[in-house]
Amino acid sequence: MFARIYSMGICGTQAFPVEVETNISTGMPYIDIIGLPDAAVKESRVRVQSVAANCGLHFPKGRITVNLAPADIRKEGAIYDLPILLSILAASGQLCSDLERSVFIGELSLSGELRPARGVLPMILGVKCYNFTDIYIPAPNASEGEIVRDAISYPVENILQLVDHLSGNGRILPCTPTEFSPIVSTNNLLDFSDVRGQDSAKRGMEIAAAGSHNLLMIGPPGSGKSMLAKRLPSILPDMTFDEMLETTKLYSIAGELPRTSGLIRTRPFRAPHHSISAAGLAGGGTVPRPGELSLAHNGVLFLDELPEFSRNSMEILRQPLEDDCVTISRVSGSITFPCSVMLVAAMNPCPCGYYGHPTKHCRCSETMVNSYLGRISGPLLDRIDLHLEVPAVDFEQLSSRQNGESSAQIRERVNAARKIQNERFAGLPISCNARIPAGFLQEFCPLTSEAESLLKNAFERLGMSARGYNRILKVSRTIADLAGSREIQAEHIAEAMQYRSLDQKYWRG
Repeated sequence: MFARIYSMGICGTQAFPVEVETNISTGMPYIDIIGLPDAAVKESRVRVQSVAANCGLHFPKGRITVNLAPADIRKEGAIYDLPILLSILAASGQLCSDLERSVFIGELSLSGELRPARGVLPMILGVKCYNFTDIYIPAPNASEGEIVRDAISYPVENILQLVDHLSGNGRILPCTPTEFSPIVSTNNLLDFSDVRGQDSAKRGMEIAAAGSHNLLMIGPPGSGKSMLAKRLPSILPDMTFDEMLETTKLYSIAGELPRTSGLIRTRPFRAPHHSISAAGLAGGGTVPRPGELSLAHNGVLFLDELPEFSRNSMEILRQPLEDDCVTISRVSGSITFPCSVMLVAAMNPCPCGYYGHPTKHCRCSETMVNSYLGRISGPLLDRIDLHLEVPAVDFEQLSSRQNGESSAQIRERVNAARKIQNERFAGLPISCNARIPAGFLQEFCPLTSEAESLLKNAFERLGMSARGYNRILKVSRTIADLAGSREIQAEHIAEAMQYRSLDQKYWRG
């Protein structure tokens, strides 16, 4: 007796079909699962037997062989419990439905209930790609089924409910797709109106948000670096539906998608502790999982106290910041995760934090200061577009009762600038000014004669690298967009250059 049930697996961010083939023959009662299963899949043989006994289902006796094809790709996780049990029931003649175009995923509890699973969203998206019509998912993952319109998703609470549905004795209602709304409320986010002083830093953050530029803040303890960073999500531009879908897929694969909500509608803000490993930042594991870089995709990766991160963790950022993706290689192959992030970092100017402070004495020697700043390599610093100095706030600014500009006002300007960029890059795989390839800079960054002369003098005087030159052009393009200017003026170049001055002030030699 033979039966075939279809399921799905995840490789990187893509789903692939898995055929669960079951053959029942005479012999000593035993279940053998083959097809490169991991330990969790092998344990399914014990779970499905217990589920059948607890739910009153007839479990056939004899030699049961379950093959998970393709056999050369490793199957991992307990999501194959449901298709394995259904294939055994079908092979023993207890299920007669036509299931050739259906997909089943889910881990079973011993009582027969389905537990939530990781990676459900990419599996649902893969249904149509492989000519399936519907997919049966755990009920706790129903919010992910409501995102996709091209596939019919059935939320299953327990095995008996599913058996009744497949036998025609009951009915499971499919998930109802939700309407997409580009308007997202930011009322629960921290607001820039709470920030006293730091007008120059707030201007720099507005530019960074408008063009998705990388940003470094340097200043003494208590000057407001972390406070500014935590308010950055309140001024980030609205996400497109495609960006929401990409980000939600990564969170689904990592198992970090909130069960109460389906589509992630606000840009991620990830702030890992400085003790994080390089693998935790970039991703990894025996079966590679997304790291903090990928979980910040289309959002912000905030690294507070940047020099305290390990050298490996900092240097692993270099290539992903250039390529917008991170590739993890293992013996079995390579997996690529997207990581189009806006890097925001904060640091003190020295170990004690008061180097150059107007009123507090710095206890660090020149050697200690240089050693501390030397933890940030030149190549990494060169990939950061804006260097912001965040000075200490004086008493008059702190005690002022006048609120600063609100996040809603800043966000309005940021959205207007991003709209200009979307129109400029229509039809091209470019999402914002920070992602302009070098070959398109002349086309998209036209300079006036005065601006070109100023940039030439700065390039020769400061000894900028080619990367630094390109990044000044991109920042200038964003400043011009905020001003509504088609051409880049001299004042736009001048403002962009002042955000590259910290490497000359603090990093000597």
